[in-house]
Amino acid sequence: MRVEILGSARVYDGDGRPVALGGPRVRALLVLLALDAGRVVGAERLVDGLYGDDPPDGVANALQSQVSRLRRSLGREVVEFHPAGYRLAVPADAVDAHRFERLATEGSQALTSGDHAAAASVLRQALAEWKDHGSALVDAPFARAAASRLEELRLTAVEDRIQANLGLGHHRELVAELRTLTAAHPLRERLRAQLMRALYVGGRQADALAVYEDARRALDDELGILPGRELVETHTAVLRADPILNVPGPPTAHDTPAAPGARLGIRAPLTSFVGRTADLDHLTTLLKAARLVTLIGPGGAGKTRLASEAAERSAGDVCFVPLAPATGGVARAVLDALGVREAALIPAADRPAADPLTRLTGVLAGRELLLVLDNCEHLVAEAAEVADRLLAACPDLRVLATSREALGITGETLAPVAPLALPRHDATVAEALANPAVRLLNDRASAVHPGFAVDEGNAAHVVSICRALDGLPLAIELAAARLRTLTVEEVAARLGDRFKLLTRGSRTALPRHQTLRAVVAWSWDLLEEDERVLAARLTVFADGATLEGVERVCGFDEDVLASLVDKSLVFVDRGRYRMLDTIKAFCAEHADGDLREAHAAYYLDLATTADPHLRTADQLVWLERLDGEREDLHAALRWAIDGGRAAFGLRLLSALACYWWMRGQRLVSSELAGDLLGVVGPGPVEGMDEEYAMCVLLAASAGAVSPELSAHVEALNAPLPYDRFPYRLEFLTLMLPMFTGPPSDFDILNDLLPQQEEALTPWIRALTHAGGAFTWQIRGQVDRAAAEFERSIAAFRELGERWGSAVVIAGMADLANTEGDHARALELFDEALALAGQLGAVADVADYLGRRAESLVALGDLALAEAEYERAAELARRTAADDAAARAHLGLGELAWRRGETGRARLLLEQALAECPEDWYSAEDTRIRIRLALDRLSAAGA
Repeated sequence: MRVEILGSARVYDGDGRPVALGGPRVRALLVLLALDAGRVVGAERLVDGLYGDDPPDGVANALQSQVSRLRRSLGREVVEFHPAGYRLAVPADAVDAHRFERLATEGSQALTSGDHAAAASVLRQALAEWKDHGSALVDAPFARAAASRLEELRLTAVEDRIQANLGLGHHRELVAELRTLTAAHPLRERLRAQLMRALYVGGRQADALAVYEDARRALDDELGILPGRELVETHTAVLRADPILNVPGPPTAHDTPAAPGARLGIRAPLTSFVGRTADLDHLTTLLKAARLVTLIGPGGAGKTRLASEAAERSAGDVCFVPLAPATGGVARAVLDALGVREAALIPAADRPAADPLTRLTGVLAGRELLLVLDNCEHLVAEAAEVADRLLAACPDLRVLATSREALGITGETLAPVAPLALPRHDATVAEALANPAVRLLNDRASAVHPGFAVDEGNAAHVVSICRALDGLPLAIELAAARLRTLTVEEVAARLGDRFKLLTRGSRTALPRHQTLRAVVAWSWDLLEEDERVLAARLTVFADGATLEGVERVCGFDEDVLASLVDKSLVFVDRGRYRMLDTIKAFCAEHADGDLREAHAAYYLDLATTADPHLRTADQLVWLERLDGEREDLHAALRWAIDGGRAAFGLRLLSALACYWWMRGQRLVSSELAGDLLGVVGPGPVEGMDEEYAMCVLLAASAGAVSPELSAHVEALNAPLPYDRFPYRLEFLTLMLPMFTGPPSDFDILNDLLPQQEEALTPWIRALTHAGGAFTWQIRGQVDRAAAEFERSIAAFRELGERWGSAVVIAGMADLANTEGDHARALELFDEALALAGQLGAVADVADYLGRRAESLVALGDLALAEAEYERAAELARRTAADDAAARAHLGLGELAWRRGETGRARLLLEQALAECPEDWYSAEDTRIRIRLALDRLSAAGA
């Protein structure tokens, strides 16, 4: 007899024929007994499983009736009565759920042992037991706990089977299945990590990184948590293009090391090992899969310590060879570390002198050994030759090297050693102490200054030190040594000249590890001349550069840049070439000229190229491109301001205006525009009145207008003549009417528009229809406004332009509110919010949320409206969107008044009035509403 309960309950007799079971209660009873096949199940459990919390009167008789029916179907010998309950007298393996559990366990064990083929086969058999692909135990609705347990086991078995198939190299074939699984189970991190691995090995690194970002957002939105260790480590491996992603599978809990063998050259550590546990686990895994592993990274990153810890963990014999002080060559240094006498290396009358490498090869032949070659960078060619010869001749040898550049030989597996993860600049004490860089500083500082601890009083300075030193362990240890005589505040304040400050390392350390300058100088001295020149020139970039930027600004091609990457002076991060700040500060001291003008020219060209694309279907690509270049774009503009280059600054600022506005960067754009106006003077530069107008509008877009700015603002109240329409600057067509309002001669212009329409760019044409719609709406011409909105949204959609579409859809939502169709308004605001979310336009999200909340108030959902007003106010605060903040606080004040909280209402309304921009026409309606609300409060005596 076979019993199936995974899905719908079924029974088959010895000949494979189905057995009729009867009604739902009988099926439920079968499922409950089958879950414990061969064991007695108590009557109370059966009653709970059959009837839940609402058993019938005479439940004992009802249970006996169901048992009798099941006995008639299966036979009395199969359903046994016992004083304690009832038993299904079949072997556990006759029930599909038990067979599934047994096979799933066997498959998991095979996976743990590394037998991926066996694991995949057994797990497929296990999952085949689920004939129905729906829920488990569907005929026992009250057995929820058992069903949930089986569902979890099934998903775990699916994950194990996928892991086995990954181990067999079936990455590409698994992508589609993993896409389906992650969509169905978005919070299962193991599935996400497996999908990332499958995509990465299939050559789709960008898609793998996108999976991580989607998982991170889902975990934050649904659970408010950060990704777990497996997902984070997979993300890090993908970012680093880590070779571990190509090995059959991750280490398991059963990978316990054997007893260690001989340890030659390894010094017992004098300090704790902090912040590198994951790196050590990863390195241990690599050493099991590859015979040559090279730890590469910048000086001071902790490569030597990590290699030492890995050597201590390794099973078998280990020989640790420090090459930094080596003077007689690599092979001789290894022989010395092994304790091999030099007699065979000295010529005698009856024999020639033995070559050290030949001698070493003979010594290591047939020996199982992990050979650690530490600090290979100054002898990299010789170290590569020695490793290559030894690995070819000694099949039981493994080599672990540390270097600032790869050995560059066949079979080498690279393991980049990055600085320690940096704490957030605003980290709390608890968050700081969870960070490895902070833990390292805390550990080393408490050793030299007993009683030292990271607390509320010093956490901000500790975080500042760790961030300023790039998370480099050696630099952090040098800073901690300074805490013997300086306070944390003093160390943080003096890091502007880090090379002067951090000069007192351990007296027993190598000279190049005793000061921070010596650490970097060691790498610098190993560079070729063209590499030094490029390294110095790269410091002109504020936040790294793309390959195109390096070639255009620095005048070097990819080969020299690649050499700097190979030698750990430069690292690649999401397509940008960057330097650690410590290395950058050293290289800047050796700059051979001022490249800031070339830098600024390149970024002006980039901004002007990008600007028109921001108003097309390609806008997401170009917004992301400018996001990556933001710090350098701002640095170029700051260079123009500091140097009094008004015309250049106006061109660059005007090219960035659309980008800033779409990204909601009101505060930074306002500050830069205000500073630029100080260079421009009292009026526009000749021939640049549009650029000047854009600069004034941006300066006035965040916060109150200063006395210095007021004269510029006043000049804009006499707008640019409309006979010059369309403007050279497309985005000015949007910005200027927001400030001045619709033109007084709108009717004349509206009649002339059909004659000009063919001369307009597609974006201006779409925007002009939107402007007409807003004007007709203000005038109360609802039908004409609706018609113009439809023309505008059709034009924007044809362009594929999301931002303009969102503006128009939000306008249509306001029109729906005016007409009393608040449900339709909510739908439209949701559409506008979705588009603004795609663009990352936080200021617009704040605006649309506040306006959406007004629809909710009209529908009577005051609690949700208040929540949306609160969220809108917070987003507006973060982006300095004062108009959106004023609208949100107006809404909150009106809700407070409804509740009778007149004091709170007045405070909120006065805050809204203070926030509301005085000079912008687009904020006039909000300003009027605030004043009317305050008047009503006063009239009511509140």
